[in-house]
Amino acid sequence: MHHGKYRFVIGLLLIPLGLYAVFVVSPYLQAFPIAFTDWEGLSATYSYIGFDNFVRLFHDSVFWVALRHNLFLLLCLPTIIVTMSLFFSAILNYRGGVRGAKFYKVVYFFPSVLSIAIVGVLWQFVFEPRSGLLNGFLRAVGLDGLAKLWLGDGDTALGSVMAVVVWGSVGFYVVLFTAAMAAIPKELYEAALLDGAGSVQAFFRLTLPLIWPTVQVAIAFLVIGALDQFALIKVLSIGPGGPDDATQVISLYMYTNAFTYGKFGYASAIGVTLFALNMILTILTFRLTRRERVVY
Repeated sequence: MHHGKYRFVIGLLLIPLGLYAVFVVSPYLQAFPIAFTDWEGLSATYSYIGFDNFVRLFHDSVFWVALRHNLFLLLCLPTIIVTMSLFFSAILNYRGGVRGAKFYKVVYFFPSVLSIAIVGVLWQFVFEPRSGLLNGFLRAVGLDGLAKLWLGDGDTALGSVMAVVVWGSVGFYVVLFTAAMAAIPKELYEAALLDGAGSVQAFFRLTLPLIWPTVQVAIAFLVIGALDQFALIKVLSIGPGGPDDATQVISLYMYTNAFTYGKFGYASAIGVTLFALNMILTILTFRLTRRERVVY
């Protein structure tokens, strides 16, 4: 069974790792030198212009608007998604689990099965101002004054997109946290109840510390995701990125510069900056959320 196992494993992984290196790692590495050029994407020639793209980026007002939106998502999305996911997971695991917990898990997880493009198209119909489901419901219950141009109003566009992100993400983390909670020995909860701890106390003093490594990883994923909200905004927003840059984010601005304006050098500079922000914020997230590991 062990004869030639290393050759077998290497042979099995060689093609997938090779494809990953060519189509994922290689473009990442190429972006760094391209960021210092004026390459337009299709020309065979280009010139090295040093840090001109980064200087221009520093003075680009649209980039700062996009960065502000990303930071807003960075603060809101992890907080809302983790809080809601922990709440639903705690309910599903309350005293050994509620009736129909498996069904609820499927319902919660269902949005995660759909592709982002499908989710975007579905919610376009929900937010449609004239005959959309949301405005139709508001008018049906006599709240006509609350009906809005959800994606066409600069005051509500980003919030509407954020609501879709929450809807599509909570289910995955509910399943993740539920699995982590289910692994906690029931004897610990019985001991806590005997000591007079209520449900809320048991959650904050027992459940949360024991599943904190899972919560920490979830926060890190959501931080990265908050800086990479491209596909859903591309599908849902007007423009895209509108109206009037109300939903503009860094990844979308990078895409627009590359494939709409043909400024691949400048877009690469945006990508390198986004990569640096991702690395810095991910490291900070792990450091700020680090706790002493609880062993049971």
